[in-house]
Amino acid sequence: MPVSVSFGSFGPFHSFGSHTGTAPSPFDALNGPRLAGPQGSHPLHSVMAQELVRTTDGAISGEIVPDRPARVGEGITGTIRMTATESVAAHGAVLRLVGLRLDEIRRSDEDRDSDGNVTRSEQWVETQGKLFVQDAFIEPVIPAALEPGATWEGRFAVPAPPLGPPSAHLGESIIAWALEVRWDIPRGSDHFVAVYLPVAQHPDLLRAGVGKQGGMSLMDSVAIGDSTIAVTSPLPAPAGAEMVVRVVWPSAPRGSRPARIELHRRTNAPNGAEGIIATATIDPAMLSSGAAEARLLVPAGSAPSFDGAGLEINYVIRVLVDRRFRSDAAIERPVAIV
Repeated sequence: MPVSVSFGSFGPFHSFGSHTGTAPSPFDALNGPRLAGPQGSHPLHSVMAQELVRTTDGAISGEIVPDRPARVGEGITGTIRMTATESVAAHGAVLRLVGLRLDEIRRSDEDRDSDGNVTRSEQWVETQGKLFVQDAFIEPVIPAALEPGATWEGRFAVPAPPLGPPSAHLGESIIAWALEVRWDIPRGSDHFVAVYLPVAQHPDLLRAGVGKQGGMSLMDSVAIGDSTIAVTSPLPAPAGAEMVVRVVWPSAPRGSRPARIELHRRTNAPNGAEGIIATATIDPAMLSSGAAEARLLVPAGSAPSFDGAGLEINYVIRVLVDRRFRSDAAIERPVAIV
């Protein structure tokens, strides 16, 4: 059965036994016990994606400043400024666009005695991250060797990921992007300067039907048998805005039981679950007359519709009629959110 979810319902877990979560640099600022929690917990619910990024490591200080917010399929321009705090002698230095997928993973462990009986068992949740994009650019040309106190400044122009995925916090998984300048240090840890880079979903990508998120999710009205579910407010629906839904369902079950119009989120995140994120109760008699209408508030901060990096999140409008002693009658349609 679907359940209501709240991404803010779990506080941070600053310590939980010896369990930790990890992500690769430059997304390793929170590596440790905060990225783990007990069975049934969601440690990522209390983590903001920008908290993951460590902005500098090694003998370089500086900043990477984009000119404007980034969006899937568009260009990213900006300025790099840096100062060497110590002598730097690297094999090379490049500007990179890196994408992180960070997932909550359910774990378990147990000990058994010589007879095979369980003497200790434990279940917990930890996070694991991997870079699914590591795009390096030959321009601008960044000096590989710097003397202490030396400074450098330059402009950059690089492409955003052409098809995404966009930045997204799914609650149980995170897609995050960063720009970094990385120096390849021989026989030592690389130096880097990094910045968190939010990448917004491009509505035109959804309209073009790229991936699984276009098509019917952007149609004003979708027919399901003898019924229709229409969205009269603009699509794709922005997070934080109201979505106006009208339903005509002539064959809807009759009776005094209530009916609901709901907005569901669905994800394939490893520790994810279907969730009802908005709901409105209506008189079922209004369904057959065509007068059923609801305003559903898309929660602010909802992840955009997307599929990429092996993750996906999509949304459906679901209309249910409660039937006594029988399963609910329901119809649904997809809907796109940005």
